[in-house]
Amino acid sequence: MLFGFLMVAESFGAIATGWVKKTLVDPQFTFSFFGFEWLQPLPGNGMYFYFILMGIVSLMVMLGYRYKLNILALAVLWSGAYFMQKTSYNNHYYLVMLMTWGMVFMNPHHYASFDVKRIKTATHFCPNWNRLFFVILVLLVFTYGAVAKFYPGWWSGDFIKNSFSHKTNYWLIGSLLGKEWFQQFITFSGVIFDATIIPLLIWKRTRIFAFVGLVIFNIFNAAVFQIGIFPFTVIALTAFFFETETIRKLFFQKKQYTHVPDLDHQKQNNNAFTFSILTVFFLFQFALPLRHHFIPGDVNWREEGHRMSWRMMLRTKRGAINLEAVNPKTQERYSIKKEEYLSKDQIKELATKPDFLYQFVQRLKKEYTKKGITDIEIYCKVSRVRLNGNKAKPLFKFDIDLAKVEWNYFGRNEWVLD
Repeated sequence: MLFGFLMVAESFGAIATGWVKKTLVDPQFTFSFFGFEWLQPLPGNGMYFYFILMGIVSLMVMLGYRYKLNILALAVLWSGAYFMQKTSYNNHYYLVMLMTWGMVFMNPHHYASFDVKRIKTATHFCPNWNRLFFVILVLLVFTYGAVAKFYPGWWSGDFIKNSFSHKTNYWLIGSLLGKEWFQQFITFSGVIFDATIIPLLIWKRTRIFAFVGLVIFNIFNAAVFQIGIFPFTVIALTAFFFETETIRKLFFQKKQYTHVPDLDHQKQNNNAFTFSILTVFFLFQFALPLRHHFIPGDVNWREEGHRMSWRMMLRTKRGAINLEAVNPKTQERYSIKKEEYLSKDQIKELATKPDFLYQFVQRLKKEYTKKGITDIEIYCKVSRVRLNGNKAKPLFKFDIDLAKVEWNYFGRNEWVLD
């Protein structure tokens, strides 16, 4: 119910705040994930209808009406929106995708839903793996969130200082954000919180204190970092850490509660096949954030292995880039006007993300091929990037023809500088 409500807010909020227009409607070209280049936004106002449909489907999930059909539709629609663009990448988009696909295989509509009255499926129990799925998932998110902060750019306080520098005019907390002692407090408490909050929620003696701390922490994040529904999703997920009876008394006082100790029933709903699938899924989720350790270089700088790794709120990057095309036959040179192809947000990403540059160059090659120049050369003439406000330095090599390079999907790209 809470998840469906949050997805309604996310879907219609993306339209109301102009996110859909800025990210999916206005740009001529959308940077999708590798392998999903074919997945481009619908033309015209199509993406508005796409998100309206997703909002309606989310509402049906919240109400538990034709749940199986609607949760599957939500999983497909959200996955499409996720893989369709990465200019506005956010870790919670990935979390939501994992949650929706996990919920496709669950049956929460068997309790307190419209489906109960429609198809007479009322039951007062569910397999324990349903609860463990969310507990383990959020444990991975916060554990890797803590591990990722163990790098000099975090402990120096550079990221927090740069993040707070333009937020000192915020109502009520603005003056606090500019205080050095408070920035240091956030730097150290952020790591401690991420590393301990889930164990503290699991342990009954500290659960209520951990819950209060989690609410305060996420409300602060929502106000300062403005990261959509993620903070509220985390708060909603704490329902899985409390006893079933506690949740029932809080939200469903009139509903019947039945304790089911029957071992045969538990075995039936927690079978070996389900356990095997979950094991493979979580082993993959455990391994995916580790891949950057096998790629030489700083992931915060080079970006290789950054996404889908729970590397949350770690660094700020700003940069500038200029590209030049050369016709090798005539030696004519063309200064590439990025504004003719990309939005302001896309240009910012182009300067700091190697995969954006690679995909943009592939787009330019097609453009020049249409003009009859099939062997165009493209060079980076200016590259300046600041990581956490530090001294700017180049990210891309200047003497290499970017039109000829190949993207290494699983390793290091040598045309990217350390």
